[in-house]
Amino acid sequence: MNVLAIDTSTYVMGVAVLRNGQVAGEMVTHVKKNHSIRLMPAIRMVMEEADMKPEELDRIAVAQGPGSYTGVRIGVTTAKTMAWALGIPVVGVSSLEALAANGRYFDGLISPFFDARRGQVFTGLYRSRGGEVERVEDDRLVLHEEWVSRLRDQEEAVLFLSPDYGKHEALLGEKVAVNPADHLPRPSAIAFRALEKEADEAVHVFAPNYLRLAEAESKWLEAQKQKESD
Repeated sequence: MNVLAIDTSTYVMGVAVLRNGQVAGEMVTHVKKNHSIRLMPAIRMVMEEADMKPEELDRIAVAQGPGSYTGVRIGVTTAKTMAWALGIPVVGVSSLEALAANGRYFDGLISPFFDARRGQVFTGLYRSRGGEVERVEDDRLVLHEEWVSRLRDQEEAVLFLSPDYGKHEALLGEKVAVNPADHLPRPSAIAFRALEKEADEAVHVFAPNYLRLAEAESKWLEAQKQKESD
């Protein structure tokens, strides 16, 4: 199966192409630049380098969230537009699940996370079995201090993975040694996970998983509630 994978859910931007289930090309950048300007040129470059034509694709995989509201929206919108134009399905993969795959050989629990500001993180809990990652608890938005405190009560070792690890290192305290590259999500992990998922033929109803409203939407709803109570 041929798959194009897209990830713009954090400042890490990634594009990967699978040909017959094998990685034919992959591009990842770890710089804070505008995804909306760079994503399509990156897709074009990776496709060309992999000698893959759009009409050869069987499905498009995308990091569905959580993560940056704007970043997730850019990736999902691009994936849906391409899938609709090509007449192929789009498959969503949790951004956190894809990051957790970097710990697939870790003997214990895996807690990937993305900083969500105000002491909060997007996170979830995963475990590796036979080199495959499975979800233990659903992805969520939570105060990181409360989450870490709860995990410390677990009898198992916990591996924390995040491109924002440096911001939370003091809170995490004692940590498992990990290659710095494993804190960064890989689009190829999204592509491989998408091979195992059922594709949703209804491209137009596919939606991101933000786990929270955008700040503007939250303020608007709060204002509406205030008007109703006046």
